[in-house]
Amino acid sequence: MSIPSETNTQVLLTSRPNGIPQAEHFQIVETAMPALESGQFLVRNEFLSVEPAMRGWVNAAANYSDPVPLGSVMRSFAAGVVVASRHPAYAEGDRVMGMLGWQTYAVSDGSTIRRKVLEHDLPLSLSLGVLGINGVTAYFALTEVGEPRPGDTVVVSTGAGSVGSAAGQIAKLMGCRTVAITGGPVKMQMCRDEFGYDVAVDYKAAGFAEALALACPDGVDVYYDNTSGPISDAVVRHINKRARIVICGTASISNWEPWPSGPRVERHLLNKAARMQGFLVWDYEHRYEEAISKLACWVRSGSLRYREEILDGMVAAPDAIAGLYRGENFGKRVIRV
Repeated sequence: MSIPSETNTQVLLTSRPNGIPQAEHFQIVETAMPALESGQFLVRNEFLSVEPAMRGWVNAAANYSDPVPLGSVMRSFAAGVVVASRHPAYAEGDRVMGMLGWQTYAVSDGSTIRRKVLEHDLPLSLSLGVLGINGVTAYFALTEVGEPRPGDTVVVSTGAGSVGSAAGQIAKLMGCRTVAITGGPVKMQMCRDEFGYDVAVDYKAAGFAEALALACPDGVDVYYDNTSGPISDAVVRHINKRARIVICGTASISNWEPWPSGPRVERHLLNKAARMQGFLVWDYEHRYEEAISKLACWVRSGSLRYREEILDGMVAAPDAIAGLYRGENFGKRVIRV
């Protein structure tokens, strides 16, 4: 066992944002290589994940997890290779994915690891996207909460995103009619041509509400909501009786303090006996491998397509989250270390 002698590059959260984190809230530093104790192993990260949820992780108000402490490594999923080990369950050469942070090297005792990546025939980066938290979220949120049935109309906001594109394709595999809500003609074409949506609607274009109505002539049975806000207000008007609304993200709301105002959904839910339910992927950790197995089979067969946007180098990390909210990315955004 030999521990690399080079320094460890880390991205630290240095100030608390109010809303979307910007590059100025982070600092790149060089630190000494961490030492290994008995029961630990060292991972060299190859890919770092960039998630919309990271906005919530760095703000002062806790959501489903405590805020990242100031001065600490930015919390993130990462995928890499074990390069040294004093742990009986992890050997040098094992590929792993877990909450390893925005850094070149990470020490773990196994508690921060989500899984060993066993799909050696597929790129390791996919363990952060379609074969990782994004794909698992799409799979369980749609199938367990959305409960789509053949012939249903399924509407997905951010339909070209890493979660939305997978959710739309899974709905299609289950025999549903799919409608993507996305921004701009390029992403509309991507939704139709790459991800197989029946219809794509541009929320940025004039006449969005009318276009949505035309796209859903028989109403909406399942709404996979990644945005909240005005987009969702428009969709809820078209829900059918006993529709299922999956709350998977609130990307359009930049700040939840003060509480945002807007149209109410209660009357629509009551009149249609519809259901709106939030989804947290952590509730399905015990079934992670079940989803990965199905997703990997679909990827291998070409039934589930994906896009990755790979940023090169740790220097890209500080502005990477803000770029998501500017709508710059096409597909799952990852940083190649």
